[in-house]
Amino acid sequence: MTVSPESSASQSGRINVSRRFARQLALQMLFQHEFQDRDPSWQDKFWSSQSTSPEVRAFTSFIVEGVLEHQEEIDGLIRHFAVDWSLERMPVVDRNILRCAIFELLWAPDIPAMATINEAIELAKLFADDEAKKFVNGLLDHILRDDMRLTEKRKHAKHKTFPAK
Repeated sequence: MTVSPESSASQSGRINVSRRFARQLALQMLFQHEFQDRDPSWQDKFWSSQSTSPEVRAFTSFIVEGVLEHQEEIDGLIRHFAVDWSLERMPVVDRNILRCAIFELLWAPDIPAMATINEAIELAKLFADDEAKKFVNGLLDHILRDDMRLTEKRKHAKHKTFPAK
């Protein structure tokens, strides 16, 4: 799984492009993490093959470290809301897209819920199959609607349901 940052964007767009690229890198890192032999230098090896800005690296690290720190709770939410789906049988890409988005929803209060959900759907479009974007959208929508910690983010969401794009 290889991605490259988009090169042209306005100043406000650069933040979105940078964050989108950081999310793609975070997904790559979490994907790799699942297959590493617990080699403590795996992150150093990953970063040595990337050319990114300090902002992209910081946001990527924020997501990866947050997901790993809260993975037990995040995976519990996925298990609870993914009716008839086993986390272990879920495609690696899908579960890591969900992990990143759930982390953002719960532990990144400055990022609007709609931005998080839309970015997760975009990741699913890029790296998963057609059904994944519907699955990701539906599961994140359920979490946003039902998790009491997301009351503030729900107030600022533009729609009560989030149609898949």
